Formats: sequence, structure tokens, C-alpha cells
Amino acid sequence: MKKNNFHGKKLAVVIPAYRVRREIVRVVESLQEFADLICVVDDACPEKSGKVVEETFSPQLVQVIYNVHNLGVGGAVKKGYEFCIKENADVVVKIDGDGQMDVTLIPHLIKPIFEGEADYTKGNRFFSLASMKLMPKIRLFGNAVLSFLSKMASGYWNIADPNNGFTAVDVRTLKALNLGKISNRYFFESDMLFQLNLLRAKVTDVPMMARYGSETSSLSLLKASWEFPLKHLRNFVKRIFINYFVRDISLATLHFLAGFVSFSFGLTYGLLNYMASQELGSETKPGTLIMFAVTTLIGLQLLIVFFNSDQQNIPKRAISGDLKHFDKN
Repeated sequence: MKKNNFHGKKLAVVIPAYRVRREIVRVVESLQEFADLICVVDDACPEKSGKVVEETFSPQLVQVIYNVHNLGVGGAVKKGYEFCIKENADVVVKIDGDGQMDVTLIPHLIKPIFEGEADYTKGNRFFSLASMKLMPKIRLFGNAVLSFLSKMASGYWNIADPNNGFTAVDVRTLKALNLGKISNRYFFESDMLFQLNLLRAKVTDVPMMARYGSETSSLSLLKASWEFPLKHLRNFVKRIFINYFVRDISLATLHFLAGFVSFSFGLTYGLLNYMASQELGSETKPGTLIMFAVTTLIGLQLLIVFFNSDQQNIPKRAISGDLKHFDKN
């Protein structure tokens, strides 16, 4: 394996492996000139992807971890993270084993971390219009919706492609995270951002082109369409409570409280009166309509002011250097 020239720091790569038997060897081979440590996590793969790697490469080049039971992509990545922490890596890159990700972009992905400008970086497939045209339309629409929900939940309004799995993280930041609280399945990337925001870590986008082959995703779009929004809502509530009520109470807190109460009251008041008028067969009184409109619009405006403040509250300084003596327990 060729040693990298990344400021003398140790770069590790984690590859979750599930049904990637055809592509995994090519992916590992392409990483040799970049990584000091390659960790393949066989997530109870029915195709024995891990065995293929062990039979092809020496243990000095790549380490294979086997999950007895399938944990999901997030569970596999977390196993790899834990291994890389024990091996004293400085930065850990996560890529998929299906060959969709361009490994030549790794130097660009990790540069902000090595230069102390970010704690966590993600690929951004939405940076280029040409790249977006390569994305299947159903994926493009789904990603747009889930990306907006992820921005609200995580607080990283500056991240354009939050569901992208091509990532890099400073190990000092990784050590400060409670990995056990991060989702094991496909919600992993979004949940990771949520936990990073609670840590106030700085996250940066790195432009990349989208690449799609003949592989099919095992993620159920129907399941994700109801499961992901619920999880994003849970994370949003937690983030708002922790950042604006526990850690600090500011003008933004008052905007949120007043806006939420006014907007909720207006909608509830208007709906109840509308239902009552329909039941009685009478017209809604002008005063009721005015009360509904005024309280709802005031609440909406206050919430807009709050979200504008929230966008300005994105973590702007890398914290990894401050976490040297951090004890998450």
C-alpha cells in the first residue's frame, strides 16, 4: 500500500459491505494509493463479500470485520469507526462498496479536515446541474424532500446533499460522539448530522459528480416516506429543545415559542369554528375569520424569523482541536 502525503496523518477508509461481491475488489484496489488503513465490514452479507476481500488481499492491506447479524449500513459503518479509533487513525473516510463513489475525490474530501476548517465533510451531488441530470428522477425528488427535512432536523442548512454517504470525519470528533445513539439503518447519515450539531461540529460540503450503475437499493421508498419524516420530526424537536431551551435561551427562543403558540392556536381555532359552522349549517362569522387569519399569520411570521435565526446559528468553527481532552461520559 502506498503511503499518503496527508500531512503525515493516518487516513482510514471504512467500507460497509452487503451484496457487493462483484464490485468490492475493484473498490479496495482503487483505495491503495490513498489509505493507510482499509476496513471492510461484512454486514452478514449473503454473497460473502468479506471472504472475497480476504482471499484477494493480505491482512496488511485490508482488515475485514464480520457482523454475525445484519446491522444495516449505519451499524456496519459504526463497527468500522470503532475499529479505526482503536487503530489510532486521524481521519476516517466512509465509502460504499458498490463502486458509485469516485475515490480520486478523497484528497478533496479530507482537505478541509486536515487543514482544521471542518470536523466532518460530505459529498454534494447537487453542486452541478450536469450531475443532477444523471440522477434518476425519483431519486432526485426523494432526495430533495428528505434533504429539506434533514436540514430542519439537523440544523445544517448549508448542506445541500445531507443524505450523501461519501463522508469523512476527524477521529477526535468521532470519539466525542455517542455512536450508540445513531441509527443503524439508512437513517444513519441524517442521524449522524443531528448528533454532530448537538456537538456543534462544523460540517462542510465537497462537490462531486453522481455516478449510478446497475445496482438496486434495498431501501424501501414507501417505508422511507413515512419513517424518515417521523424520525426527522423527533430530531428537530430534540435539537430545538436542547439548543434553544437547555443550552441557551435567546430572542430566537421567544420567537419560536410565540410563533408556535400563535400559529397552532390560529389553526386550531379556525378548524374548530369551521367544523362547528358546518355542523350547524351556518356561515363562519367575520370576526372568527379575522381572528384565524391574524393569529395564524403572526405565528407564521414569527416562525420565519426564528428559522432565519436558526440558519445563522450553523456551527462555523471546527471544534476537533478543542476535543482533545473531551470526555463524552
